[in-house]
Amino acid sequence: MAKNKIIEVRGLPITISDVDNEKYISLTDMLQAKDGDFFISDWLRNRNTIEFLGIWEQVNNPDFNYGEFATIRSQAGLNSYKISVKEWVGKTNARGIMAKAGRYGGTYAHSDIALEFGLWISAEFKVYLIKEFQRLKEEESSRKQIEWSVSRTLAKVNYRIHTDAIKEKVIPEKLPKSKIQFVYASEADLLNVALFGVTAKEWRDQNPEKEGNIRDHSTIEQLVVLSNLESINAMLIQQGNAQPDRLKQLNELAIQQMKSLVNSPSTKKLKE
Repeated sequence: MAKNKIIEVRGLPITISDVDNEKYISLTDMLQAKDGDFFISDWLRNRNTIEFLGIWEQVNNPDFNYGEFATIRSQAGLNSYKISVKEWVGKTNARGIMAKAGRYGGTYAHSDIALEFGLWISAEFKVYLIKEFQRLKEEESSRKQIEWSVSRTLAKVNYRIHTDAIKEKVIPEKLPKSKIQFVYASEADLLNVALFGVTAKEWRDQNPEKEGNIRDHSTIEQLVVLSNLESINAMLIQQGNAQPDRLKQLNELAIQQMKSLVNSPSTKKLKE
């Protein structure tokens, strides 16, 4: 499991994990809200639970073992019947529930199943769980829309780089031979000089009152060009180009691209 998130249901932290682009909620965390002794195995031995899990698997899991499920269903509800999550998954090849070890270990269930499990905690708990889960999904949906909008605008900006005519204003300035021939200790500084005309240390010395570094104070246009220069520099390194030659080419590209971006309508829209 990866990308764990935490929601709070009436003050109780509940872990949610992304598994194959689906939300799985920790039943182990949810159990802490139950009064008295209650275990997931108690829930699993109930015939209604088995019926629900079986239907969910039939709808969502083409590899579900119907033969084993039929055997388990015939025994569910009997006083002697007992089954663990591990046994359920092992016998039926179920996907809706899973056990996980490690830091965020415990029993996790697909959100469809976990919300149903919430009713076994209490009706009130289920209502609050649904509310918090919906809030999480709305936040993620909103964030994805923003990321899509930014990516789309940046794509337009990069297209402008390749199609626009050169503008009159030159940003940055063309580097003198002395700076091109100088040996720079890091590739990051090489890119800084190509675009900004100074190394990170030179910028800090010139701006002692500012917090952060040169890139923290960059414009959107500069960050777009810097991203492009990083990719191009990596390609030039693979081709075996010497540092002075790379710096000269990168500086020329930085000038060309900044000329295209400086008055780009797409860039202006991104700043709004």
